[in-house]
Amino acid sequence: MSSNTTTSIASNFLNDLKTQTADSHKKLEELPVSMSIMSPEMKIEDYTYYLGLMHDVHNDTEGYIFPFFSNLIDDLEQRRKKHLIENDLLFLNSNKTNTEKVFQTDGISPAFALGILYVVEGSTLGGRFILKNVSKVLQLSEEEGVSYFNGYGEKTGSFWKSFLGFLSEYEQEHNCGKEIIEGAVFAFDSIYKHFDRK
Repeated sequence: MSSNTTTSIASNFLNDLKTQTADSHKKLEELPVSMSIMSPEMKIEDYTYYLGLMHDVHNDTEGYIFPFFSNLIDDLEQRRKKHLIENDLLFLNSNKTNTEKVFQTDGISPAFALGILYVVEGSTLGGRFILKNVSKVLQLSEEEGVSYFNGYGEKTGSFWKSFLGFLSEYEQEHNCGKEIIEGAVFAFDSIYKHFDRK
């Protein structure tokens, strides 16, 4: 198989993944909790609440999803973000005392887990846009209270590209595109339920 054919198969899969998760992604972004941190009137309470919810997401991801890929993704340890959220909450004098489960991960396959990881890693890319908004709040700055949304800093784009490279190769090697997409939709829907608590 030529490298051009391989590249086009990979990009077809990534397009399918994006297309088939678009509705779930949009639904999550339109939730009041999600919209609150992009609002020009964002309050520190909204920000702190959002960070607390994302702490649960990363707690599950690092506890249950990362182990699937500990020997497969070279820079996996650099992708941990729970401690960044904890640092930001500490700066905001907010103490998160309870952790809630977001993903039901019993018996899932590595491909399904990779779909979940795709969503969580993708949120880092979106975090750079959120950073521009939250940095306008007086108590927050590029240095303090925003380490989570700062993501991988200037390396955010290259980290995302390298993750997509791994994702594409894994899908081609294991022919598991359907399962990865199912995992990604599940992740968006699980985060939606976690965010949409009355």
